[in-house]
Amino acid sequence: MAKSGLAKGANKGHITDAKERAARPSQSKGRLGKRTALCREIAREVSGLSPYERRILDMIKTGGSSADKRVYKFAKRRLGSHKRALAKREDIKAINSKMRAKQAGA
Repeated sequence: MAKSGLAKGANKGHITDAKERAARPSQSKGRLGKRTALCREIAREVSGLSPYERRILDMIKTGGSSADKRVYKFAKRRLGSHKRALAKREDIKAINSKMRAKQAGA
């Protein structure tokens, strides 16, 4: 709410103009940049999947209805946290879908 210019009341205080503030670097922390994304993509392309990631991929390919839960539990044991396990599961699922699309197209 805007200040009223009065000394008492809900909106007490001197009337001022709101100052536009520059965005702080801390507000963009953790956001993925173009360069980092490209570097990670190239590194993944060159190095491929690690053994535990290949195992997760195999679980996704062969597993039935409970594959998601088994993959999650396996990833959580390897990576140590709930959030990382979910992210890894989605990452490997995306890789699997890319591979299937590539096979269907070729």
